[in-house]
Amino acid sequence: MINLTPLASPPKKSRRARNGTPAFNKSFYTLLRAIIIVFAILATWQGLIVVFDLPSFILPTPLSVLDRLFVRHDVLMRHSWVTAQEIVLGLLLGLSMGLFFALQMLLFKPVKRWLLPILIASQAIPVFAIAPVLMLWLDYGIASKVVMAAIIIFFPVTTCCYDGLSNTPKGFLDLAHTMQASRWQQLIHIQLPAALPALASGIRVAVVIAPIGAVAGEWVGSSAGLGYLMLQANARMMIDDMFAALFILSLLSVVLYFATDFALKKAIPWEH
Repeated sequence: MINLTPLASPPKKSRRARNGTPAFNKSFYTLLRAIIIVFAILATWQGLIVVFDLPSFILPTPLSVLDRLFVRHDVLMRHSWVTAQEIVLGLLLGLSMGLFFALQMLLFKPVKRWLLPILIASQAIPVFAIAPVLMLWLDYGIASKVVMAAIIIFFPVTTCCYDGLSNTPKGFLDLAHTMQASRWQQLIHIQLPAALPALASGIRVAVVIAPIGAVAGEWVGSSAGLGYLMLQANARMMIDDMFAALFILSLLSVVLYFATDFALKKAIPWEH
């Protein structure tokens, strides 16, 4: 029986003792910084309109976009739900595929020589080039958008996970070999935990770029989603509606990123 339980760590200091700043003050400064950033963006936006005298069909004012957010909130929420499903399902599919193929390249060395060109080719082909093919194969429903989101995140997740697995500290593996650990035990108890920080970096990148694949698929062909709504609004010169959809998409991406980052920090406390 191999005991891989980590040594007992010294008791943690309180948050005030570790950081020198009360948790309340830290949260307050984080909130204040977010408010300042939002205010600066809105002020710059309004300033560009005033300075260059831009008409509303070129760049609507923040107030007009805010008005459309309230007036058409039901339509925006309905299309946002569709896009959110595409992004989340694409992330789950892409992460599963990335982890699976990273393990295959680690465990079976010949697989790497055959799989690596496929990984590179999957990123060399623009998303818009393969979108019509996916529409033809998978129809105009949610499936084609999920696959596009998965394809666009497949490469960073696979490479980050493989790098983490293959760069496990050699001393850990030598110790496991000395303790007569099997190949499976080394993978589960040593290599996978050691690869989690690298995999977390890949997941963060994937969360940011997954919406690109989903929205690109909606632009090529769809009947719902924020990309579809933006395309229809642009065709009708409803620029304020288009910016409202863009704002919802940006907010969705930011919330998804910070939620993922928070979950990863809780799941991998030794990363920081």
